Amino acid sequence: MRLGISVLLQLSAAELGRLITVPEGSGRRLLTEQLAERHSAVHERPAGNGDINAWNNSIPVVVEALLACGLDEVVVQIEVDLPHTNSAVDLVLCGRHPGTGADSYLAIELKQARHAVVDPRCPIAVDLGFGNGKNKLHPVRQIQRYCEYMIRYISHLREHDGSLHGVALLHNARDPDVEALFDLPENDYGALYTLDDLDRFRRVLTSLFGPASGQEAATALARSRQNPLLKVTDVARQRSVVGGGLVLLDEQHMAVDRIVRHLERTNPNGALNVGLFAADDTPGQRKRVFILRGGPGSGKSAVALELQRALGGRNHEAVLASGSRAYTETLREIMHSSARPRHTGDKKRSAKWIYQYFNSFTRSAPDSIGTLICDEAHRMRRTSTHRNTPKELRDDDRPQAAELLRAARVPVFLLDDHQSIRPDEVGTAGYLRNLAEGLGHQVEVIDLEGTFRAGGSKRYQAWVQQLLGLGVSDPVVWRPDGRMELLLADSPAELEEFIRACGHEGFTARMTAGFCWKWSNPERGLLVDDVRIGDWHLPWNVKPTHSVPNAPTASLWSTDPRGIDQVGCVYTAQTFEYDWNGVIIGPDLLFRDGRFTVNRSASCDPAFNRTIPDDIVRRCVRNAYHVLLTRGVVGTVVYAVDPETQSALRNLITGTIGLQDYRHSRPKLTAEGPQLPPAYREHQR
Repeated sequence: MRLGISVLLQLSAAELGRLITVPEGSGRRLLTEQLAERHSAVHERPAGNGDINAWNNSIPVVVEALLACGLDEVVVQIEVDLPHTNSAVDLVLCGRHPGTGADSYLAIELKQARHAVVDPRCPIAVDLGFGNGKNKLHPVRQIQRYCEYMIRYISHLREHDGSLHGVALLHNARDPDVEALFDLPENDYGALYTLDDLDRFRRVLTSLFGPASGQEAATALARSRQNPLLKVTDVARQRSVVGGGLVLLDEQHMAVDRIVRHLERTNPNGALNVGLFAADDTPGQRKRVFILRGGPGSGKSAVALELQRALGGRNHEAVLASGSRAYTETLREIMHSSARPRHTGDKKRSAKWIYQYFNSFTRSAPDSIGTLICDEAHRMRRTSTHRNTPKELRDDDRPQAAELLRAARVPVFLLDDHQSIRPDEVGTAGYLRNLAEGLGHQVEVIDLEGTFRAGGSKRYQAWVQQLLGLGVSDPVVWRPDGRMELLLADSPAELEEFIRACGHEGFTARMTAGFCWKWSNPERGLLVDDVRIGDWHLPWNVKPTHSVPNAPTASLWSTDPRGIDQVGCVYTAQTFEYDWNGVIIGPDLLFRDGRFTVNRSASCDPAFNRTIPDDIVRRCVRNAYHVLLTRGVVGTVVYAVDPETQSALRNLITGTIGLQDYRHSRPKLTAEGPQLPPAYREHQR
């Protein structure tokens, strides 16, 4: 279990007070210089102007307020990372409550804005006047969600109920210039303070902190157990639990709220509680289509499930569709497995209705579905025609996306432009926008920029895209960032042993491979060891059309513990995640002359028949490995079958696997590298 939190810098208010001075002839405070050095060391890149200005202008306001209140010993944590994500809280103050003496914490979101305009369509979307034309999440709602997220994932805060509070501090703004921001309800996790409210802000500080040292409270937070990241399947299981589901952050929360409020204004049946903005939309307006675009681990599927849960709680019909059999069948299994005795049949029928496939809407009447949430929309196909399509519809060349747009009153698509893995999959934001606008619909594209996978490492996501030639630059050496562990195995046997060891230690762990080996039907009730590399061999996961004793079905391979005994293919791994991710790069992807090239002849994917152009095959193979390499939450271990490719990866991946002896026990394979992720270190203690 990973420990607590990581911070950029932690000092007492008194220590910071000595650093907020500006040396003669310098435009920067001593604190700003120290933070800039720390940022470069931790992130291996210079701090941006926004960070520099915030450190130089915003932090001193809080420090001076603490000192003015006699709270010199309160500990200030600067840039506190939220577990499992790339988001961070600007400041967390740690101290002792003046009344009870218990640990007390205040999370602060600092904003330098002087003006604010609220989007009339969505009161939690605001323009803070920075000139980039993009709305941001309301600062009060932002800190409220950050506090809720911290309580969910940091055990010390959850075990000490009421110890955490939050505020948004707009220290440059006057009340009249941000008047619209005050309309959002405040609570203990988020209240708004401006330049006109500094006296009130100081009273908040004295109500939460006494003069005692905050070092023990800060240490308790740093040493607190960090809960594992909720997987997609966890979110699905908690859909009916009060307080369950995902704590959405930043643009994720804003996107869901935007869609829900659109439905509040336009729902013709009045099933939703209509809010203050019912007059914004007029009858007969054009259909609005929402496209939510994000990379691996950006929370697309969790957002889809949370949106469906939120709408269901408002008695609004919401159907979730996908092109993935594994994803759809897993969601159905989760739902009907919770049925009470004698209600299994009803639960199965309900699960089959609310979780469907993209090709289920060929005969749907226009606007017959309230909200149709199309997850994994990058798997959208050109048409819905397949081998079981009725003869009268077989020649219908209508785009599959057009059927979905027609069937839903409010269509929502969630996708990644780099995850289409079959030749006939066409789902990109550009394709859907052009099609929808051509049909006369309004389109709103929302980018989900955060990441909830790979330890919140944006660097790892960028590295994978560069490695596979999906980015704008050539492959580069992986620089460990303390969030995501990347290792190279020397053999498939070593990779398997390491993944199994992770599984025995309580992690979820799976092995996957490129589609470079045949996929046989079971023989005499047993899986065939098709994936063979030298003397090493393992079977693929069970085919979707078969079942095998003591092995999970294809749909459940990623979530059933028995899945660790097989090698998964991209079709069963897509959408899901697990803590440790083992990836075998087959001979269909070769590293030559400084970059990866696709070797079509080595692929065994039956989708790549002779009629498929080479450029389509290259796209699908690269995207398939993009999927496989981005399933890991804690770490990823790679092995390449081709010797030249394996040799090249040794130069790009510094982390390895080695035998280590822990406390004189039997030596075992463990991760070796310059920076092991805390989540893995803790399991070794």
